[in-house]
Amino acid sequence: MSFEVAEGEAFGFLGPNGAGKSTTINMLCTLLRPTSGCARIAGLDVAQHPLQVRQQIGLVFQDTTLDDYLTAAENLRFHAELYGVNPKIREQRLDAVLEMVGLGDRRDGLVGDFSGGMKRRLEIARGLIHSPRVLFLDEPTVGLDPQTRAHIWEYINELRRREQITIFLTTHYMDEAEHCDRIAIVDHGSLVAIDTPDALKATVGKDRIELHVDDEAATVSELAARFAIEARLSEGAVIFQVTGGEQFVPRLFPELEQPIRSIRVARPSLDDVFMTYTGRTIRDAEASAGERMRNHARRWHRAR
Repeated sequence: MSFEVAEGEAFGFLGPNGAGKSTTINMLCTLLRPTSGCARIAGLDVAQHPLQVRQQIGLVFQDTTLDDYLTAAENLRFHAELYGVNPKIREQRLDAVLEMVGLGDRRDGLVGDFSGGMKRRLEIARGLIHSPRVLFLDEPTVGLDPQTRAHIWEYINELRRREQITIFLTTHYMDEAEHCDRIAIVDHGSLVAIDTPDALKATVGKDRIELHVDDEAATVSELAARFAIEARLSEGAVIFQVTGGEQFVPRLFPELEQPIRSIRVARPSLDDVFMTYTGRTIRDAEASAGERMRNHARRWHRAR
């Protein structure tokens, strides 16, 4: 894959688990050495100048890496010392990033007592303590409830305004990708599309119809025979795309033999974009990736 991210941009890697998002971030962050190709951060080659690259970046990992037995301030102070933040501005910078993520009043609280959302906010503050030029967020809200996820994004958008840094994030949440200036859709380790969210959705151009029926397979066959529509099954529903969905739906009720229990019409979404470019929804892609991992584990156990 080949791409560029502009200074000050919020750039998203969108794809299912196992698509190669975290691997790419690990290479960009010097945690994994590329076997071929070239990558540069702020003009620095990640393989030739890893230490200089690390000075330019902040990283929030997918899994929590805080020290629970330390306070919020102690976690940040330790990180600041590792990054060589000037002692004269260290405490001032520490207070600033804690306030930015809404944890100013918890600076002396033990991290072990923090909620999952508070820990994630503290990790974002830690990634900013040394004033990086690029902040990498690897699945920044995974495992959090929708309300906490929304609050995390309020803080991320605020820090973009205050810090004016570049944000590079990976996600498999469609609503999170909408926050990005541009999105790269990744599947099976390849870049299949890249553009703004609105431009990507415009390429679909069709409405998404979701039918809930008693016999999904028979409905798929009927749609193909009567309307020349290629439908598919996903999460217990029959899904297909047509132009002018609201005008098309009334035709279904008298012409389909299968009774329709419920129907939903939606304008093109990023999930539709993913399906257009890959042939499946991101949830289906994750399910198939999970099945491949389970099959690999079973073969490994049998080999032993």
